[in-house]
Amino acid sequence: MASSLTRAAAARFVASKTLAVTAGAATATPVAALASSLGSVSGTAASVPSRAAELASLYSTLNAPQPLHDHDRIFTNLYGRHDWALKGAMARGDWFKTKEILQKGSTWIIDEIKASGLRGRGGAGFPTGLKWSFMKGDWNDGRPKYLVVNADEGEPGTCKDREIIRHDPHKLVEGCLVAGRAMGACAAYIYIRGEFYNETSNLQTAINEAYKAGFLGKNACGSGYDFDIYIHRGMGAYICGEETALIESIEGKAGKPRLKPPFPADVGLFGCPTTVANVETVAVAPTICRRGGSWFASFGRDKNAGTKLFCISGHVNQPMTVEESMSIPLRDLLERHCGGIIGGWDNLKGVIPGGSSVPVMTRDICDTVLMDYDALRDVGSGLGTAAVIVMDESTNMVDAIARLAHFYKHERFGHATHEEIDTMFELTKQIEGHTICALGDAAAWPVQGLIRHFRHELVERISTTDKAGTKHATA
Repeated sequence: MASSLTRAAAARFVASKTLAVTAGAATATPVAALASSLGSVSGTAASVPSRAAELASLYSTLNAPQPLHDHDRIFTNLYGRHDWALKGAMARGDWFKTKEILQKGSTWIIDEIKASGLRGRGGAGFPTGLKWSFMKGDWNDGRPKYLVVNADEGEPGTCKDREIIRHDPHKLVEGCLVAGRAMGACAAYIYIRGEFYNETSNLQTAINEAYKAGFLGKNACGSGYDFDIYIHRGMGAYICGEETALIESIEGKAGKPRLKPPFPADVGLFGCPTTVANVETVAVAPTICRRGGSWFASFGRDKNAGTKLFCISGHVNQPMTVEESMSIPLRDLLERHCGGIIGGWDNLKGVIPGGSSVPVMTRDICDTVLMDYDALRDVGSGLGTAAVIVMDESTNMVDAIARLAHFYKHERFGHATHEEIDTMFELTKQIEGHTICALGDAAAWPVQGLIRHFRHELVERISTTDKAGTKHATA
């Protein structure tokens, strides 16, 4: 018997098809389209028209882009319902006209990526086309260039890259080839989390299939371009998500960040020019080149373009990873794809929108915030990896953030003594932006979010702890 999640996902598929059809009909309205989609997900017919009207008003008020249709999804096997191997991947459009893309040259590929507005999907959000162009210069010293793909995915709450690698590995393999061509790289090293055994197995199989088909190696795809891909398994250290620590680990050293400059684009892997990129960033490149940068840029808001994988966990009815348009309202994302908050929207307490390293948001912010880089920055949080962690009113926010702080302490930081709240906040400001490792901010932001939005709970906890200590001392 199919699981409830599978049935719900199937309902969403039908709903999105209905939405695509009604959107083109002369008699269709935004409310009717939303009602069709929401009805398939929620199953509460009485509340659907009013909720659909409310969402239509929300989209209009916020000037938000409409939800993604199935024919615009890049990751077409995200849930593993189809063959992930080469035959199935080619049937879904992978490796189509790859030779032509490669022969158009690095300048053309980089221009398409720039036109798409793609920004790094690993957390930093740096413009991808610009980053890749740093590697395009002519190097006359004989050093090879490398692409390094960060598949470590150690950010708590994040579960998107593993889905790509497990169910759509050829997306990543082809993406490495296209990105490598853009940079003039001779090889790609995919640094994958050691615990991802099944994912590594599928990825290695996909690489082997690509070599056998002539898509990799000498004269890749018959383009005259030589390119190889290697897998390097990590040991699960969070710090190796930082690009220079990752490079150190591949080289067989302890995963510790390097001082910059020099930057990896000049002195990276094995002392050679290197670009480190996220799995999702690389995997979408071939589709962008096939369908055009302007197509990808048509989703989301200006400077926040494209489609995005959102991984949603916590107190929602149906946790899942889903591909949606950038700039979708958070509330619609949760209600459209996850069946809403357990106990209803009014039971929502807070949301961490981009993985554990970004500050938590309160419900009043979640009511209207858009899921993109700029909107979340403007409310004092961040998109990060788009790992949405939902917490309802049953959550003890102090315990939740303390658990995250303990994780970061365990992974890379020393002991911190208990201080009063204002001193603690000031301490986070001293950490933020002042560490060798760019991930140092991740230890500061969760605590900042706790103090900024849930200070009252922290005060209550300190007061309770002090009273308990006094009582014990006088007993």
